[in-house]
Amino acid sequence: MAATLAALAMAPVSRHLRLMQVQTLIIGAGAAGMMCAAHAGPGVLIIDHAKSAGEKIRISGGGRCNFTNMGTTAANFLSENPHFAKSALKRYTQWDFISLVASHGIAYHEKTLGQLFCDNSAKDIIAMLHAEMAGAQLMLQTSISDIAHNGTHFTATLIRDEKTQPVTATNLVVASGGKSIPKMGATGLGYQIAEQFGLRMITPRPGLVPLTFDDRFRPLAGTALPARISANGTSFDEALLFTHRGLSGPAILQASSYWHEGEAISTNLVPQINLYTALRDTRGTAGRKDLTTVLSTHLPARLVSYLADIIDLGGNLADWSDKRLQALCDDLADWQLTPTGSEGYRTAEVTLGGVSTDDLNSKTMAAKSMPNLYFIGECVDVTGWLGGYNFQWAWSSGWAAGQAIAA
Repeated sequence: MAATLAALAMAPVSRHLRLMQVQTLIIGAGAAGMMCAAHAGPGVLIIDHAKSAGEKIRISGGGRCNFTNMGTTAANFLSENPHFAKSALKRYTQWDFISLVASHGIAYHEKTLGQLFCDNSAKDIIAMLHAEMAGAQLMLQTSISDIAHNGTHFTATLIRDEKTQPVTATNLVVASGGKSIPKMGATGLGYQIAEQFGLRMITPRPGLVPLTFDDRFRPLAGTALPARISANGTSFDEALLFTHRGLSGPAILQASSYWHEGEAISTNLVPQINLYTALRDTRGTAGRKDLTTVLSTHLPARLVSYLADIIDLGGNLADWSDKRLQALCDDLADWQLTPTGSEGYRTAEVTLGGVSTDDLNSKTMAAKSMPNLYFIGECVDVTGWLGGYNFQWAWSSGWAAGQAIAA
């Protein structure tokens, strides 16, 4: 939501509207909130501070929305409890969402690694969700304050166009997301609500985010190559991109979720082949070639030139013994790099951490201490890999909460 609870409580207002009574109040009209609204039954009010629903959907996947991944399993998610996501993901699968997309006539394609994108536009997914939640009332450019529970119902104050409107709801669903991409209005509102009602928090931090370094990689900015990036024992084979600020690309974004400040990451620059065997074989047929020339057939020339400035790559290939070649290849397969930090929530695609799963029911997404209070989507301590997994968690957790409410 666009402001903290304290700030919203101090917002200027000029008029008061009559009490609104609803069965279910959903905070956040993003992927999880809209999915929940589509399944929660009658009497649903869904609010959002933004001008349009589904803004993160709209900008995702370069405007085409990587809406799920065909290979989704609980193993593709990070959480203090790695088993928590299993229930929702098994009961509402990627195939269920794919069937929904197909039923609305939305054309899609697989880009790579099971990632599914709209052929046309991410707006098709938003339109589909609008159609699915047609029975719900949607209030945009609306903020909320004074959330409380009176023993039987939730009470709150809605703020819109400098008017306040009291509202009561039997169920409260928090789908307000995490802190990633604050320029779109992301804040920690969901975390504040969780703490207000006594739920434990796993400290949030940016996920799927570029990693920063000093100026060392500026000469390589724009250079990309396939690589294997490893952090804390987890590896990803995808593209690596050098930037003015440091390292990015899918492999880095994936590994960033496993990396912690102060730690090194391991970079394998040629994971797709046995470089030692390739260099040794070339030495037997073209030993007079410079080592840098031969390396440039396996790595970008700019990268080879950069490496030549920091390690000895001089001489013809014939001058390099097996031992020296093996040592070089070992170094290129395990280049240890320690980032100075990450680009933070400004560019992070998701937020790691959030509402502790220990305090939530994995089947209903409701707080164990307050069964009519639900947390879904990104604000929960369940974070997926890059590639459509986080959208699938939004669909699955939103569906699970909606089904529980409608039951």
